Amino acid sequence: MKKLSLIALLLYASTSIAQNGLGEVVGTVVNGKTNETVYAANVFILDQDRRYIARTDEDGRFRISAIPAGKYQLYISQFGDTMKSQIVDVPIDGFANTGKIPFYSNIQDIPVIVVTANQGIKLEHGFLPVPKLEAKEIAKSAIKFDIKALVASMTTDVKIADDGSLVFRGARKGDMMYMVDGMKVLGDLNIPSTAIGRMMVYSGGLPANYGDTMGGVVVMETKSYFELLRDYESTQLRMGK
Repeated sequence: MKKLSLIALLLYASTSIAQNGLGEVVGTVVNGKTNETVYAANVFILDQDRRYIARTDEDGRFRISAIPAGKYQLYISQFGDTMKSQIVDVPIDGFANTGKIPFYSNIQDIPVIVVTANQGIKLEHGFLPVPKLEAKEIAKSAIKFDIKALVASMTTDVKIADDGSLVFRGARKGDMMYMVDGMKVLGDLNIPSTAIGRMMVYSGGLPANYGDTMGGVVVMETKSYFELLRDYESTQLRMGK
C-alpha cells in the first residue's frame, strides 16, 4: 500500500511540474482552393477536457499560447465546418510553426506529412538547428542508462571530461546547466531514462531564457500522465479496442 501511495505521489508531482513547460503554436490558414487567407477561423487543440483556441486575423494568422509541451492534433473550424489538420509538436519554452495550412470545407481528414532530418538533427522553429531525442529513440539507445553519454552522443560540441563532467566546446568545464520541465537543476542529474519524454541540447545560440550560462544547456521534458494516457489510448485504437 505504501508503494502504491509513493507511485501515485510521484506521478502527481511529475504531472504538476511538467505542466509548467508551456509552448505556443503559430501559423497561417489559407483557402485550399484559392490560396487566399482565411479570416475569423477558429484554430484549436483538444487535450482531454481542455481546449486551447485562437482565431485567425485579417491575414489568416493565429497564435495559440500557454499549451503544455507535447504532441497534439490541430483542428480548424469555420461556419460549421471542422477540419482535422496536422499533428503539431509543441516544444517547451518555444513555438511550433505550422506554416500555411490549406483549409477545405466539408473535408474531415488531410494526409499528415512528416519531415525528418538526417543524423537525428531536428529543427526547432525560431532557433538554430537543435539536436533532439524523443522517448522512442532514447528507449532504443544502447547508452540510455547514462544521461551524460546520451548528451555527448547527440552533438560533437559536447565531450565528457576525465572526471565525468560535461564540457561544451568554447566553454569552461562545468559551465552548463540542466533544465527539467522548465526548472533549473543544480549538480548532477539523476533521472531514469524511462521518465524522459524528449531531450534537447543547446550548444550555441542560446535562447534568452537560458541566459544563466555561457556554455550550453541540456533541456529535458519528462513524461506526463496525459502523454502516457494518449499513448495507451492510441495503442488501444490500433488494436481495435
